[in-house]
Amino acid sequence: MSRLASSVLPSSHTTSLRNKLSPFLFRRNQSHQSLRLRRRNSQFIAMRAVIQRVSSSSVTVDGRIVSEIGPGLLVLIGIHESDTDSDADYICRKVLNMRLFSNETTGKGWDQNVMQRNYGVLLVSQFTLYGFLKGNKPDFHVAMPPEKAKPFYASLVEKFQKAYNPDSVKDGVFGAMMKVSLVNDGPVTMQLDSSQSNKNETNASVES
Repeated sequence: MSRLASSVLPSSHTTSLRNKLSPFLFRRNQSHQSLRLRRRNSQFIAMRAVIQRVSSSSVTVDGRIVSEIGPGLLVLIGIHESDTDSDADYICRKVLNMRLFSNETTGKGWDQNVMQRNYGVLLVSQFTLYGFLKGNKPDFHVAMPPEKAKPFYASLVEKFQKAYNPDSVKDGVFGAMMKVSLVNDGPVTMQLDSSQSNKNETNASVES
């Protein structure tokens, strides 16, 4: 009898403990799943720009150069399906004000933006910036559909031209198969997501 009791009691105790912990473990698991989902989604809900400081850059379509700049910035633009004008405003403002150039007068590095140097900006639409792998195959479903992205991208180009100088801002051909050539100066490459705009909005207004 005592041998039977000794084999039953630990099992009963374990079952009771498991029952008490089950709601806690369930909530913790749900919380972790929710956090992982939010982290994954937060990686994509933004306009994305990859900025390269270049000595020169050009875009060729069907064997013909359609746009080219000398020193300046090549900016690859990825548009998310949920992007709005506020995302475009943020990307435009931050790209044009990034201090990626040296001051030739003072010799100070990382001191001047592309406008202060009167350099060129070449914008290229790149939906593959919103690609991620499913197995080994890229998936681009979070990128804005072409029929919406084309006018949205055109409005972004216009924002850059109005904020800077229309003659200094070039772009590729939306939806075309482009060959993009560049000479990266540095190399210097930066990635910028408009999801940063919410937490940086206050600071951005006082940045010089």
